[in-house]
Amino acid sequence: MIWFIQWKTSAVLDYPNSRSLHTDPVPRIGGIGLLFGAISAWLTFSVSLPVSVWLSIGVLAGISIVDDICNVPAGYRLCVHMLVALGCSVVLLFDLHGWLLIIGVTLVMVWMSNLFNFMDGSDGLAGGMVFIGFGFYGLMAYLSGDINFAVANLSVAAAAFGFLLHNFHPARIFLGDVGAVPLGYLAAVMGLLGWLNELWSLWVPILIFSPFIVDATVTLIKRLARGEKIWRAHREHYYQRMVQSGLGHKNTALIGYGLMLMAGASAVWVNGQAMITQWVVAVIWGVIYLGLMLMADLGKKPYAGER
Repeated sequence: MIWFIQWKTSAVLDYPNSRSLHTDPVPRIGGIGLLFGAISAWLTFSVSLPVSVWLSIGVLAGISIVDDICNVPAGYRLCVHMLVALGCSVVLLFDLHGWLLIIGVTLVMVWMSNLFNFMDGSDGLAGGMVFIGFGFYGLMAYLSGDINFAVANLSVAAAAFGFLLHNFHPARIFLGDVGAVPLGYLAAVMGLLGWLNELWSLWVPILIFSPFIVDATVTLIKRLARGEKIWRAHREHYYQRMVQSGLGHKNTALIGYGLMLMAGASAVWVNGQAMITQWVVAVIWGVIYLGLMLMADLGKKPYAGER
């Protein structure tokens, strides 16, 4: 019995590895509490969402908690992610749009699910992105008069705030795959539903979550270009390099929050503007991100600072 208890305890701890920025084991199933809080609020306020969304979250949370405990091979997990995203895309888009859009949205959902997992490596960062990102979703839905959709998104933001109280540096609990994967997927599917409900342009969710999208996507492309095995753990994301440069977890999170707030606020402001204005804002943000990445790449190499 003692051996079983020890095994169950160790199974839910995140031990430091080659990708980690922490030095001590930390529980990695905080995502269960976050999802439970959000879904409880949905049920309490009778939030109306497509059945496919509910089922998708359940399947992704299920495979992810198994992975948190037993380390499911990446290929199996990716297959589940693909099937879930494809099923949801077909249900939501088949009657209105062609297969090209369905395939594109499926790939975006899969990428968002995984990039959130990649970006969940520093205290408070991913939780802050969930709080701010879904907060802006909720604000935009409220301003558009869709109270049901506003409550759906603000429930996730509120649950994320509660999680942040325990995840901000020094973190006492991590999201784990069970939190990061479903939340990344939810960021994509809520963005899609907002577009289908004509609450915002299709690019608005991309801008709101751009701090994560840009970091994860550019890092992946750079690793592919160098011929590296992208599924292996690493510490090459820009946020990881910021932590190692001496900024530490706290300052990296605060800088990230500032960037998230500016990106989200600009998305809210520009959503109702003329198309030319939207393109100008998109170009400006492209220049901002390019400048930030060039500063990081041309700067000094990071050293092992605060973990």
